Amino acid sequence: MRETAFTKARSNGALADAVEIRGGSITRVFARAELPLSLIDQPELLVPLRDQVHLLEYASQEIGDHALSARLASEAGIPGLGVYGDHLLSAPRLEAAIARASLLIGALLQSSTSLRLDVDGPWARWTYNISVSTKVGRQKHDILALGYMLDLLRRFAGPRWTPPQVEVIGPPMMGRVAVQDVLSCELSHGDVSAIIFPSELLELPSLRPELPDDAGIVEIETPMPDPRDIVKCVEHLIKLALLEGRPRLDWMARKMDLSGRSLQRHLSIHNTTFEAVMDRVLTRHATTLLEQGEMQITQVAMQLGYADPSHFVRAFRRWTGQTPGEFRRSGGITRRGRMKIKACSDRFITPPSTTAS
Repeated sequence: MRETAFTKARSNGALADAVEIRGGSITRVFARAELPLSLIDQPELLVPLRDQVHLLEYASQEIGDHALSARLASEAGIPGLGVYGDHLLSAPRLEAAIARASLLIGALLQSSTSLRLDVDGPWARWTYNISVSTKVGRQKHDILALGYMLDLLRRFAGPRWTPPQVEVIGPPMMGRVAVQDVLSCELSHGDVSAIIFPSELLELPSLRPELPDDAGIVEIETPMPDPRDIVKCVEHLIKLALLEGRPRLDWMARKMDLSGRSLQRHLSIHNTTFEAVMDRVLTRHATTLLEQGEMQITQVAMQLGYADPSHFVRAFRRWTGQTPGEFRRSGGITRRGRMKIKACSDRFITPPSTTAS
């Protein structure tokens, strides 16, 4: 089974704005990528990396702008990468910022991704690579990444600094002149996407006047799932699918490059099923929404993909030992319900050593 890599949907709001401003159909773009349109308002949600790569390509095609990825990176910059970007900007020196970028990208921003710094005498080579195999959109995705990398370098070297060499993988680039204008540097072809610059720049201090007291602290609330952990990957795909209704096995399997039968077989290796994983995700989501108290039970049912609220009530009682109304009136899960959920979770916990390949 191939790895299922994920990334944060942080650039999708800006991507949607760019498409609509140019008169394109963002609905059509998201439909081509088989992604929920409401992702636009969910920047912290995890999206399959391959689908996000496709989305960028389809958006570029929709408006005929080959430099779209470069524009998105240049306009958002490192601050647009959320907690990950904040931590990079808090580094005291450029070398420390690049080290943090490499160390934290897999936990905070994007899995199956390698950022590597090689220093050879007077020159430093900072490379970007993803292990996801895709023929659609890879070059534009790498240009997006290079745009963010350039922005980080300029946060230390100055906004007008230009690297002597930037390499991009892929075929001859369409819209090269426009991309170069946006990134303010020349691009050449390479076997891997990379920025080459004088190694002496690594000692440059931050241009920020002062750093926060907690600059070295990183809090990871929702770490990226291991791309080889099929159960965790399915859980995140279910959360994504809930944006458009009831999660479907066939949709889930396509996102993981599997058939429905193969997905069920891989899950069975971990002593679980698609239905069991979905029940666990729905239980957590339902109890969170009920505890927040902002939605009526009928609205909660719709959020979980139930067309008939009575079906949700029966399912919730099966999961927790309570009806949604009883849960809300009691202020939480009863001891019996809590034990039931824990037993369900314990049953399907997969030791790392048994991860399917």
